[in-house]
Order: sequence, then C-alpha cells, then structure tokens
Amino acid sequence: MKVKSLLFIAFLLCSQLQAQEYFPTNTGVKTQNTNLTVFKNAKIHVDPTTIIENGMFIVKDGKIAAIGKSVEIPKNSVVIDLAGKEVYPSFIDVFSSFGIEKPKGGGGNPYSGNPQYDADREGYYWNDHIRPETKALSAFKFDEKQAEKLQQAGFGVVNTHMPDGIVRGTGMLVALNSAGTQGDRIISDRSAQYLSFDKSAESKQIYPASKMGAMALLRQVYHDAKWYQNGGAKNKDLALKAFNENTGLTQIFDAGSLLDVLRADKVGDQFDVQYVILGDGFEFEKIEAIKATNATLIVPLNFPDAYDLEDPYLASYVNLSEMKKWNQAPTNPKTLKQNGIKFAFTTNDLDVKNFRNNLLKAIKYGLDKNTALAALTTVPAQILKKENEIGSLKSGAWANFLITSGDYFDEETIVYENWVQGEKILIEDMNAADLSGEYDLKVAGETYKMKITGEISKPKVEVELGNKKLGSKISVENHWMNLVITSTDTTKKEFIRMVANLPQERKLISGKAILANGTETTFSASKIDSAEENEKKKQQKEKEEKQELLADVVPVTYPNMAFGYASLPKQETILFKNATVWTGESDGILENTDVLIKDGKISKIGKNLSAGNARIIDATGKHLTAGIIDEHSHIAASSINEAGQNSSAEVSIEDVINPDDISIYRNLAGGVTTVQVLHGSANPIGGKSAIIKMKWGHSPEEMIYDNSPKFIKFALGENVKQSNWSSYNRFPQTRMGVEQLFTDYFTRAKEYEQKKNSGELYRVDEEMETLVEILNGERFISCHSYVQSEINMLMKVAEKFDFRINTFTHILEGYKVADKMAEHGAGGSTFSDWWAYKYEVKDAIPYNAAIMHEQGVTVAINSDDAEMGRRLNQEAAKTVKYGGVSEEEAWKFVTLNPAKLLHLDERVGSIKIGKDADLVLWTDHPLSIYAKAEKTLIEGAVYFDLQKNEAMLKENERLRNILATQMLEAKNKGLKTKVVEKIEKVYLHCDSM
Repeated sequence: MKVKSLLFIAFLLCSQLQAQEYFPTNTGVKTQNTNLTVFKNAKIHVDPTTIIENGMFIVKDGKIAAIGKSVEIPKNSVVIDLAGKEVYPSFIDVFSSFGIEKPKGGGGNPYSGNPQYDADREGYYWNDHIRPETKALSAFKFDEKQAEKLQQAGFGVVNTHMPDGIVRGTGMLVALNSAGTQGDRIISDRSAQYLSFDKSAESKQIYPASKMGAMALLRQVYHDAKWYQNGGAKNKDLALKAFNENTGLTQIFDAGSLLDVLRADKVGDQFDVQYVILGDGFEFEKIEAIKATNATLIVPLNFPDAYDLEDPYLASYVNLSEMKKWNQAPTNPKTLKQNGIKFAFTTNDLDVKNFRNNLLKAIKYGLDKNTALAALTTVPAQILKKENEIGSLKSGAWANFLITSGDYFDEETIVYENWVQGEKILIEDMNAADLSGEYDLKVAGETYKMKITGEISKPKVEVELGNKKLGSKISVENHWMNLVITSTDTTKKEFIRMVANLPQERKLISGKAILANGTETTFSASKIDSAEENEKKKQQKEKEEKQELLADVVPVTYPNMAFGYASLPKQETILFKNATVWTGESDGILENTDVLIKDGKISKIGKNLSAGNARIIDATGKHLTAGIIDEHSHIAASSINEAGQNSSAEVSIEDVINPDDISIYRNLAGGVTTVQVLHGSANPIGGKSAIIKMKWGHSPEEMIYDNSPKFIKFALGENVKQSNWSSYNRFPQTRMGVEQLFTDYFTRAKEYEQKKNSGELYRVDEEMETLVEILNGERFISCHSYVQSEINMLMKVAEKFDFRINTFTHILEGYKVADKMAEHGAGGSTFSDWWAYKYEVKDAIPYNAAIMHEQGVTVAINSDDAEMGRRLNQEAAKTVKYGGVSEEEAWKFVTLNPAKLLHLDERVGSIKIGKDADLVLWTDHPLSIYAKAEKTLIEGAVYFDLQKNEAMLKENERLRNILATQMLEAKNKGLKTKVVEKIEKVYLHCDSM
C-alpha cells in the first residue's frame, strides 16, 4: 500500500514537471504553480448516498487527484484542515441561458398587417423557427455578475443555451470559474440539443401560429431529417444536417407547463426520442400522467407568491386553482420522489437569491435531503452524460465543491466557500465569527436567553427575558460584535448597547455594555454547551414544523381546481327504476321502465328488473336519455386555429386538449357526454378534430375516444378568404380561389399517394398523409359553411375526386340545397335559431333544421359555443316549435343524429343494450326549460351529480376561506405577496387565435 502511495506521489510530481504551456507571453516572466491542495478532516459527501467521515482529498490542476478516508499527503502540498466542516459537490443547473442574450423582435399576426409566410434564410429549412445549427458558444459571453449570484447559491456548473426557436440548437456546459479563461471554463461546447414549442424571435414567419402547429412542425422535422439523411433531398439543408448531427446528444425540451410536458412527450414517443423535459413545478396535479411519460424532469423551484387578499372584494377574483397551487406547490418535489420520477432542479425563471430558501422549503414540505442533493448534482450530471467529470467528488472529476459549517440543508448552516475547477470562491470567511448558537447573556444583574442564527456576515438574534421577547439587533464586522437590546421597561424606548472583540473560541464572549441610563459596565455571553440536546430540540422542532406545514396543505383534486373530484369517478353497476326512457330507437319512449348498466355498458332494459348488487336509483317521474352529443364545439382546447398557412391538415386538436377547462364540467351539468372539438375556420383546409368523452378529471389521452373516427375541419365563406382580416398576401382572397385551392391540394394528394405507392424513396408529408386519408374514405370532413353556392361547390369538388362531404356544419342556407345534400350523402349540423350576426348569415331561418330533416338529411343541432353547449336540450326543443318536428325526432338532433354524423352510433347516441352507458337522468321532460340534469354518466361512472354539485359548491367556498386566511397570514409574516389581477376566462370560437 505504501509503495502504491509513493508511486502515486511521484506520478503527480512528474506530471507537473512535464506539463507544457504552449502560449507565449509578452507581459513578464511566466511561472507555474506546482503546489497541490489537500483538504483533511472533513465530512465529505461524495455523492447523495456516500459519506466519508473525517475524509481527505487532493486537488491538482483543477481536478480531484485522490479522495478517501486517508490519503498520503505529497510534498509541496498546501494543507487545509476542515475539522468540523462538511464538503458537498457544487451544484449543476442543467437548464440555463447564462451568458446568452435572447434576440428581440419576431412575432407577427396572421390576422393583421402584412404577414410573412415564407422563410428568410436560404440553404436552411423551410421554416425559420427550426434552428438546430445554432451554437450557444457563438453567442456566449461570461456574465460576471450573474456568475457571482450562482456561485453564492452553490452552483459550479451551468448548462446554457440560446432560448430561441422550436429547435434551438446545441447548448454548452460552462464552469462558473471566475478566475479561468473562456477555454478553461468550457467543459463541453455541445452538451445537449434544446427544443420547445416557442417560435424564434429572429423571424416573423407566421407558421406555426398555434401550439398544435408547433407540434406538427416538429413532427415534420423528424420526418424530413430522416428523409434527408437517406439522401432524399436534392439540395443541401444546413438545418437538417445539423439536426441529424445533434441526435446523439441529450434532447432537452423546454415545455414549461404541465400540459406541454405531456405534449412534448407525445411527440417524442412518436419518434422514439425520450426527452428530458423542463416542467413548471405543478406536476403533482397530474402525477400519474407525468409518471407515464418515463421522462426525467427539470423542475423549477420558483414557488408562487401568495396573493394580497386584504381587500375581500379582490379575493373573489382569484381562481381557486391558483390559490391551491400556491398552497400545494412546495410539495411537488416530494410528490415526484414518491412516484419514482427522476428530476433535477433549475434556477430557471427564479431570482437566484431565493434559491436556497425555496430548496429548504421543499425539504420542510417532505422532500428528503438525499434526493434534493441528487437533483442538484448527480441527476444533472447523468442527464448530460458527464458523471465522471461533475456532480460527485471522485478521482478525476473536476474539483467543484462547497465547504459548509454543517448540514447544507439546515437553514442555520453557513456556506463558506465554493471551489470551481480548483479555484476558491469566498462566500463567508471560515475564520470569521461564527456566532450561531444559544447563549446565557449576563448584563446588569439580569440573565437573558440569546439565540444567534443566520449567515456570518448577516447574523440574526433573538433575546428573551423570562417569557418576554425583547427587541434586538446584532452586527459583526472585522471580528467586532455590536449588540443592542431593548430595556425591560417597554414603556420607554431605552436600549442596552454592547460591544466585544470576538475571541478565537466563541464559547465565551465578553465586552463593554452601556445601559439605558448611560452607565458603563460589562457583559458576558456564555455558549450553552449542550450540542446533543440542542440537536434533539432542533430535530423535534423541524418535525413539528413539517407536520404543521403538511397539515395546512389542501388535498389535490381531479382536476385540481373548483369542482374537482377527491377521487376519479368509477364505473358502477346501477339500476334505474321506473324511469321514462327515451330510447332513441324503434322502441320510442318507454314509460315506467328500468335500465340496468353494468361494466360501463347498457345491460338490460325492461320492467321489474332485479337489482343484484346494483345501486338502485329511483327514477320515478324522471326521464332517462342518452347523453347529449355536440357535433361542433371549441371547448376543452388550448388553441383552435392554425392560421399560419392556407392548409393546416397536418395539425390536430387532439394535441391540444385541455382537460381542465371548466366548460367540461358545465357541459356535463347540461347533460353533454360527447363533444367533437373542431379546428377553427381560419383557412379552407383546417386541422384534424378531436372527439372526446367529457371525463372531467382525466388526462387528455383518457378523454379521447379509443379507436376514434377520424375527422377534419374544412371551411368556406368570409373567414377563409379573409374578408374581415387586414391580410392581403395569403391565397385565397376570393370564393373562386377557395375552390381552386381545394382542387390543387387534392390533385397534389393523389400525386403524393402515387409516389408513396411506387416504392421509391419519398418524403413523408403529414399534411398530404391527411388528405390521402380523405381520398380513401379514412377521414371525414366536417365543413364550416353558410352560402348555398359554396356548399354546392364543395360537393362537386368532392365528387370530382370520388369522395363525399360527411357533414356541413353551420349550414345556415342548407334549406336551399337540402335535396342536393341528401343526394350527395352529406349531413347537416346547424344552429337552432342563430342568424344575422354577419353578412353571409343574412338568409338564415329557424326552419332550416326541419326542412333539411324533411328532405332526408341527417340533422344535428350543435353549439359552437361553450355557453350554448350547456343547454342543447333546449336548442333541440326549438325545432319542435320551428317546423313541427316531433319531440322524439327533435331529441335525436342532439343524441343519435350527431352520433351518426360522427360514426359513433354503434357505441352511443341512444339507449340500446350493448351501447356505452353514457346516460342522463333528467328531473323533468328533457326538452323543457325546467329540466335539470340530475345525473350524467359516462361509461357507467357518474361524472355529474346535482346533489354532489351542491356539496362541491360549499367545499369550494370552504377551501377559499382556508386559503385566503393562509395568504393573509403569509403577508402578516412578511412574506412576499402579489397583487390580485382579475383574469377573465377566454372562450374560443371558430375565428379564435
């Protein structure tokens, strides 16, 4: 063993002598420091799970040369004794834009001005927001001020990048070594490839104009990169070339919101790419869906501030969901750990000075210290594939470490030094007066209890006499302590002032004191030497504080907002007894009839059915119907239009389902169980739709119909030719142009299919793939329409290419061409009585639905509106008045007929054995304005219950009061608060951006 140690020392010395510096100098004599630095007697946290008590390590040339319980100390070593101190690996921020300035500008609105549709750059990808060739190194400048803040917070390395674009290019790994050169600091100049859903500020190119457009564009990039790599392109594309070169790097996705984490993972899954994803710190709200991504997360520690709710009127403006997030956010790291989700912390969007406080807050809320340390060291190192260089203290790794007075995660611990690449960064002087502890303070015949905490340079003091807490203030400078406490006579503003020159040993501090009356005397402060007892008290206090904090955390609900469920509804076996059953089938309306639902299906229909283990619901005097189906809606989506191109067939509403839209719950309260969420009408060929069940509280994927029929939104009229826009450079501008566009795109789609089927190499085009599905009858068109001439035109275009239009929606002049629609096979989904809200609607009449129905057209009444969706039962009733449609047929306009238009009538839309148990129990005749949905079921689970709704209203108010009180208490404690801003809910429509 001794021989090995001597050989090791010889190696170190020889390597120093042989090292050559190849840079010339013209500024004086060059010397080289050949000393080694040895740190001994420290408690070394090698990594989150490995500790060496009274350990040693050697630093040479910025790296750790040796580490262990006992290491032979080479000659010419500088030895630093760290007895009583602890050493941790310095932290790593895996997501940063340190030293890089984001470009300004960009933007662009397709609805105004002179939008830019094409790219600016030549030799690069067709879309300017794809910039994989960007190198962080080319824009990097070491930021001394920001580096100092990060150093003070314990960071030694940052992974920085250009935060601009959908594909942002490569990042770089930088050591925060203020003494080094740029070359010294760069650990890797190609550390990872970064992606996002946000456009580049370097370009005003309109597309993509939506989140779903960004997702579609990213998918197309993956297709194109593969095609390019296989030699499909005739020209060089520097962007695709760089993208392919970057595929071997870690892929970091800046999602930045809970739903976008799921969306990013969805794109990655399609192309077998596992992203490391930046979240928003609220992952606990959908923890099961987050867990299912299998992604490593980068989690901010930027907990929201409380609202200033002193004005009770303003308090009513704050959403309960925002109040709950404030209360629950500190539990997010603990929840991630409990669910086995790997994560790293970041200071992204955080004032770095708040970093440690927030980290300690997460620990108070249940995060264990090992996981916290891993999230700052080993996990970031693993993400960047640099485990042997950073993140832990081992031989060969960079000498990046912190020296502390004790457990880093104890709020009273002082961080003395942060060494980066073997260079010391002083934070607090280890030899300065560390006064922390409890003392017996004796002055003028009284004995006070004094407790000092906080940083060495900024200590905090608490002084008590008996059970009375006194005002006190302390400062330390140049080994002198100044202490002021208030007199025991609180009726007078009198003080006792004390000053002392601090000794090397801080067990006894003594000096001069000046009493309130001016008398000069002496004082002494004896440190209470009961470290073990103090530690027990501290641990007990921490335990009690943690229990108290966690007791104040309100439960997470599904979704985590007003009217969220404590647990998700489950399928039940239910027997409805003695209902008036609107079957929607040939059986018509059945009086005093029972319906049994089991395993999510309608099991039996009849009289005097036996219950078995079913829950019995007495439906006497009530009406049981199939759930309402809305063929045309824009609720439950984060975006509706992709207006950046005249065709957006590649985008999908399924990508942007928002399961937390309160309109879902409100529509359930109106008996709606199925909705087709349609793309808007900004362009002739819109995007693919999403057909969802209103499973309030579930994830987006769980809401979408399994084996969902495929639909796409087309549009005609004023919107698509931009009649009401200020845009003049996008084709088409006329109704004639709209027809030509359809013809052109379907001609291209046929050519694309021929090339695809030829067996030769072809470029996968997601837009063309969608149009080919239409040509082959695999995807159905629901077309926004008003004017008869355009309705005729599109039917002729479809017939020319040998397919049919499935549904004309709006179709307010359908009564003029109902016979032709019936002949073509098109259905009509219309409003009951909307008219005259714009020029092309001036010929609308409330008899439209009845007339189309009489001509054999399958007719549905839709909402196109979140508010109207809550009362579609009443909209259906209007067709009884306007046109004399029977009540049974009118009810089919919002149940069975939309099911037929959506090709779902084998599953939903009527009460028939074997169909999904999507049912509504009404308090009254379902077409009556007095009818309320008492229970709304989806697949045998109750998603709305009128009685439970009343209880939820009370619970919402109870939670608001609890959380408002907590926020007021936070303000009273001096914590930061934010001003209340009234946030109006934005309702999306056909022309929404």
